[in-house]
Amino acid sequence: MLNTTYEIIKHKTGLLNLAEELGNVSKACEVMGFVRAILLVSFATLPTQE
Repeated sequence: MLNTTYEIIKHKTGLLNLAEELGNVSKACEVMGFVRAILLVSFATLPTQE
């Protein structure tokens, strides 16, 4: 389970880094094969630090 979580986080971090390079989240999602709407939902459900 922990290894799977790590791989998911690593992949999403790569996506965010690519989005920063490209200056476009939608284009980065397209390049990496993510569906942007699903990505936004998954980030919205992350716990926040207080």
